Amino acid sequence: MATLHGTFGIAARNFTAYPTIPDAQELVEYGVRMEELGFDSLWVWDHILLGVDPHFPILDSLTLLTAIAARTKKIKLSTGILVLPLRNPVTLAKQLSTMDQISGGRMLPAMAAGWYKREFDAVGVPFEKRGRIMDDNLDIMRRFFNEDLVSGDWPNHRIPAGVMFPKPVQKPFPILIGGYADRVLKRAATNGDGWLTYFYKPDAFIESWQKVRNFAEEDGRDPDTVLNGNQLPIMVGESRAAVEKTMMDWLNVDFDIAQGSMSTMDSAIMGNVDECIEQLKEHIDAGVQKLIFVPYKYQMDQVEVIAKEIVPKLRAYAAEKQKG
Repeated sequence: MATLHGTFGIAARNFTAYPTIPDAQELVEYGVRMEELGFDSLWVWDHILLGVDPHFPILDSLTLLTAIAARTKKIKLSTGILVLPLRNPVTLAKQLSTMDQISGGRMLPAMAAGWYKREFDAVGVPFEKRGRIMDDNLDIMRRFFNEDLVSGDWPNHRIPAGVMFPKPVQKPFPILIGGYADRVLKRAATNGDGWLTYFYKPDAFIESWQKVRNFAEEDGRDPDTVLNGNQLPIMVGESRAAVEKTMMDWLNVDFDIAQGSMSTMDSAIMGNVDECIEQLKEHIDAGVQKLIFVPYKYQMDQVEVIAKEIVPKLRAYAAEKQKG
């Protein structure tokens, strides 16, 4: 499996604050433009029901990525994160295999157990069992991705004999696991291919990443083969003082922090180009392989300065660290 070291992704605005409605065609064009700008991966958010008052219209992650796959050639297509227990694992295995075929092996999904109880209630999945369902769903999907004939009994699935072709192009098919609790970090190290986190500062990342590596080693896995990424909000301006209030106002409307996690709005990267680069180098030094930017309101001027002035310097910095 390819390393994620020194790679840089960008988030897409497939959810909005009502009354704004996400525009599907604009998002497809956005994906095309992100590939042109040199980002290696595009990350979309995943929910079925997001908010009530206020609520947040959201386009389905997998449908949107399929449309973008048809218009692009190189950029990886990612979910940050897909709420796995809300999905039927057999159906999802078929979807992801087909998407990997359509994209020529460019899928890089991240998945997690979820934390909005009302979504689980709405689709008839027991919220209290989401961890067990997550593990079962991962097992079922992995087997369909890798085995010619799948059979077995799980609490919610009985498969006397299941054959699913075509398989994904990628062998193995990569799945990152999102979350923050120790049991989730262990899942990322043992049942997944790595860990994706969200709004983590470097010190918090180091603490949890070491746990992931330890869990991998205890499982007999080389921890250097485990992947990771961190989604970070960013706003570039004249100085941190000039943009901080604007950035925090936006983050506190559009984003939530999971209770008990080390995610924080204070992880936001803010300042002029050089200041942002220095802040982001701290994440690379902390061991973050893939940086995923969540630009202020997804504004194109922000995206372009990240792509043209920040990413090239970070890529060179990461390459030098890999050599050393």
